[in-house]
Amino acid sequence: MDVPKEQLTTLLDHGLYSSAQMLGCFAVSSTSISPETSPHLKAESLVLYGDSLFREKEYSRAIQIYKQALQYHKITPKQNAAASLTIRSSLSAANRSSSTGPLNPSALNENEVKFKIATCHNSLNENRAALAEMEGIPSKSRNLEMNLMMAKLYRNSRHTRAAIGCFKECLRNCPYILDAIIALAELGVSAKDIISLFPQTPNRSGRPPFDYSDSSRWLLRYVEAQCCVASNDYKGGLELFSELLQRFPNNIHILLEMAKVKAVIGKNDEAILDFEKSLRIDERHVAGYIMKGNLFLSMNRPEAAVIAYRGAQELRPDLRSYQGLVRSYLALSKIKEALYVAREAMKAMPQSAKALKLVGDVHASSSSGREKAKKFYESALRLEPGFLGAALALAELHVQEGRNGDAVSLLQGFLKDWADDSLHAKLAQVFAATSMLQEALSHYQAALRINPLSDDARKGLERLEKQMKGVDPDAPEEDEDNEADDTEVDPDDADIL
Repeated sequence: MDVPKEQLTTLLDHGLYSSAQMLGCFAVSSTSISPETSPHLKAESLVLYGDSLFREKEYSRAIQIYKQALQYHKITPKQNAAASLTIRSSLSAANRSSSTGPLNPSALNENEVKFKIATCHNSLNENRAALAEMEGIPSKSRNLEMNLMMAKLYRNSRHTRAAIGCFKECLRNCPYILDAIIALAELGVSAKDIISLFPQTPNRSGRPPFDYSDSSRWLLRYVEAQCCVASNDYKGGLELFSELLQRFPNNIHILLEMAKVKAVIGKNDEAILDFEKSLRIDERHVAGYIMKGNLFLSMNRPEAAVIAYRGAQELRPDLRSYQGLVRSYLALSKIKEALYVAREAMKAMPQSAKALKLVGDVHASSSSGREKAKKFYESALRLEPGFLGAALALAELHVQEGRNGDAVSLLQGFLKDWADDSLHAKLAQVFAATSMLQEALSHYQAALRINPLSDDARKGLERLEKQMKGVDPDAPEEDEDNEADDTEVDPDDADIL
């Protein structure tokens, strides 16, 4: 080989990804590696080159290179006897000249390459493509990292039962995967069922059973706390988190979890203090800035939210900070700034349906931009047909322009795959607007069964009940009428009135 495999590996191991990428160009274009006689060597060079592209966040290019590697890998079994002899000869020479051991046709793990392809798709927010790649890996061949990604992809795609199965498999192998614990709690699995997954006896890999002694009892409390919060028992969740905080003072994760709960129950000042404290402990904590921005937005303080989201962007720009900045700028009526941020997100994530929707959201904020918004929402749905957020936004545009039938047709197509309160609430709103009151009632009730705290569903149902009684839902209350009658009119306002 003109470019020894170990040299590329060394560059990657030391984080010199730009250099690895340039050297990889030489490795994959070398004439000393014949695709006909040594396809496995070609495949391995391509994988290393793909790794360098992945580390440089060039995910689309990495996907193409990894796929080429798999194509060459599949050629290997088809070589004739003479070619095989040549391969063995070259491998023997490689073994003598390298301390890393012989390269052989089985050195490339096809499942690991598929996982790398799926990871690239996931980084580009291409959930469907990532899931298709992961499903090509046999379940028995999936390691812990693969199972966790599989679980998250299933959850993002609303395949709840499959997601629960994968998250459970993760905890059976390692009970300390907190991501899996949080997800299972949010998906409705009880604390008892989650704890029962922890290894009771040493498994095949020799891992010891879970230690229920005092040293590990905190994990059981953590499970109980997450399940309390997920079941809306916020008081119980806060008590358990407070207990954990006594054992682990200044624990940033616990502080942020407590802040989120306090924000939900309206203790905004306390929540902000918890966020401030977590950022003082670790000022480079992206999630802290994101959550702080979200809280400021919920308190109608968009100026403060912009500062928080900018703090997150300076550390590591991601979709959440882009979304937060756009929402903040729109709340401040700074359309130009919002559009600039949305377009930045689209440039950073060209294959992301969510980034396309973000640009659509800015255009939709003004009546003159609705047609442009419609095109961006439709593009997002073509890129990711199951993207409910884009469907809801497009349905709202249809309603604003009097196309209620189009809104209903669009949303009903999502009912079979989505159990989502916002979907049912939007459908109910459209049915109510077209005087299909029973259908509206059914969907508002479905929304509240899914999420009893849904403001949209609760307020919509209150309006609907008035409609069903023949009362104008927009008419002022009697008390308001009386107050208006009793109010003295300022003489200076008489002409205006």
